[in-house]
Amino acid sequence: MARDWLQVWRDREATSPGVSNQSADIASKRLELLREVVPNLHRLAIMANIGSPIGIVEMGQVQAAAHKLHLEVVPAGIRRVDDIAPAIEALKGRADGLYVVTEPLVNTNRIRLNALALDARLPTIHGYREYVETGGLMSYGANFADLWRRASDLVDKILHGTKPGDIPVEQPTKFELFVNLKTAKALGLTIPEAFLLRADKLIE
Repeated sequence: MARDWLQVWRDREATSPGVSNQSADIASKRLELLREVVPNLHRLAIMANIGSPIGIVEMGQVQAAAHKLHLEVVPAGIRRVDDIAPAIEALKGRADGLYVVTEPLVNTNRIRLNALALDARLPTIHGYREYVETGGLMSYGANFADLWRRASDLVDKILHGTKPGDIPVEQPTKFELFVNLKTAKALGLTIPEAFLLRADKLIE
């Protein structure tokens, strides 16, 4: 199922104009960053809405990346908001870190999710800065301000006569790393200075 949706997504990107955030494709980078901050990372929990094609596709990408890094995967599938608290409760003592797959369900409930993860002593990695601004440990993803600017350039090209089918999908060129120092302190994590210097934003 996940492979079918992934192929549909790639086919769409190959034939229609726009910009991609490469959310699923940079799963490996996110895990590498999480491992730098959580050196004892051996068991990785992955929370995703398994009722969503987006969640299924990215969960598959994260699982593949985790296996390459020799991490044990603990799936935490959810389908509705009432599943979030029990899923995190079930992870206590079973995971060293939590990768949260971004999609509408978890995005709407990110504040509650982050609070529950912190209570469960689970360092989290996210795709967007908004999660870190609301209590998540860290995020790594495309810079959306840059994507929106480039999307407006594509609209301008179309308005000036360029056929949409002649415009390839553009990949992001700017990525940003956010770290919540308050959350790190609450988790008892000491983040290396070199890592902090690479961050685009430190939230205190």
